[in-house]
Amino acid sequence: MTLDTLGWSEFWARAFVPHAAAGLEPARVVCELRRNFYAVQTAGGEVLAECGGGFFHVARQPDQFPAVGDWVAVRRRDSEPRADLHAVLPRRTKFSRRAAGTEGIEQIVAANVDTVILVGGLDRNFNPRRIQRFLVAAKESGATAVIVLNKSDACAEPEVMCRHVEGLVPGVPVIVTSARTRRGLKALTAAYARPGQTLVFIGSSGVGKSSLINALMRDQGLPTAEVREKDSKGRHTTTRRELVVMPSGALLIDTPGIRELQLWSAEDGLEEAFSDLVALAAQCRFGRCTHQGEPGCAVEEAIQRGAFPRERFESYLKLKAEQASTKPKRRKPGALADKPGWRRPPESDQPFRHRHHRED
Repeated sequence: MTLDTLGWSEFWARAFVPHAAAGLEPARVVCELRRNFYAVQTAGGEVLAECGGGFFHVARQPDQFPAVGDWVAVRRRDSEPRADLHAVLPRRTKFSRRAAGTEGIEQIVAANVDTVILVGGLDRNFNPRRIQRFLVAAKESGATAVIVLNKSDACAEPEVMCRHVEGLVPGVPVIVTSARTRRGLKALTAAYARPGQTLVFIGSSGVGKSSLINALMRDQGLPTAEVREKDSKGRHTTTRRELVVMPSGALLIDTPGIRELQLWSAEDGLEEAFSDLVALAAQCRFGRCTHQGEPGCAVEEAIQRGAFPRERFESYLKLKAEQASTKPKRRKPGALADKPGWRRPPESDQPFRHRHHRED
């Protein structure tokens, strides 16, 4: 496997110049094995890389540690197939969320992604508001967003559901698929699974994400599990993030099912995901219109005459209120690094225990 196969380009070559001068070697993180240990792919093969002591003096925030998809600078050890990880190259894109817990910490799910594929299930687990929430995070990441409605074989009218979602997320491609019947897989691959492009599949438990990936990979390399019949919810079958090469030459990052996605600093993503609403609000009579009873409100007028979906407006208000109440506070530089023995907190896909946020 060459670096070009992993998505290496002139952009990364320029970013790596100072590290090359220091005698370091480029590599891409393909899997996080445990805290501060990563499987990285170099031009000479896959090695185990460890964040050394000097790295902790550079990384002063949790988001500065490597994530799957990152390009890093490593130095191989002569006596064993291992390497020391010295630096993380600046990211082009990153899909983040607020880590589970009581303290606001950014958790990077995947880095340097070209396309975020948001997977929803067309069964009893169908949740349009969850799709909109994931879309905001995808827009904030800087990558292209695509919505995949999987399990069309479990839905009586998948085309009707597709049109409903298209109305809630105007301008975002929506593809209907079925891992069981292989519907829509060719369209998905032809449009987005191009050589050197990095895709990340994001979705909640039970949407058939692993089955869909297995169908695209043409094998059964990822474990799958049946969902509960009563509510179509599933268990985590993918337990860690991992980057693999697809038969098409695209790079695919699979992620564990996310039971709950708390947004992380997604003001720009929210405005972009609801750009049509922002443009409509600009036509209101008052600049600070709340769209809740003011005279001359263009938003309320559009909702009343059916030109704008009320469901979409309510989702925007809910996400906007959440951003205002959970805006992350950055620590002072060096605050974490100055604590002896500090290490990045473990990642978790468990929901909040104290401030649990329901996805209606």
